[in-house]
Amino acid sequence: MAGLIFLRLLPVLLLTIAAGIWFSDVQSGGPYVFRNLLPPALALVLATLTLWQGRGHWTGSGWRFVLGTAGYAIPALGLSIYLHYAYSVNLNGMFGDPASPGQLFRFLPVYTTVAGGIGFAIGWIAGRNV
Repeated sequence: MAGLIFLRLLPVLLLTIAAGIWFSDVQSGGPYVFRNLLPPALALVLATLTLWQGRGHWTGSGWRFVLGTAGYAIPALGLSIYLHYAYSVNLNGMFGDPASPGQLFRFLPVYTTVAGGIGFAIGWIAGRNV
């Protein structure tokens, strides 16, 4: 069972590692890199719990965990990745005028984790009714 969980978790793990490396590159190794790794790490933990509950299968224990995990990942990781991308290319001059545009990364994990928590709750409720 552990081998099956690891095999199914491997893409999520690789995406989490890639996101962490890219976040560090975008932030130039600033003071908030580890803080910004919280949303991808929580997505990895939720994916692990989902596979553990399903005994190595995504839907083995029903749809609650699957939809909850997807509900967390879409807003949390989507918003975090989008804002890192916007910062890296200075999208529409969004980060050109502020005195310290890197302060975005100070509170970004809080916003994305809360958004992900709301998405998880919606997915969990929707999964209950499937």
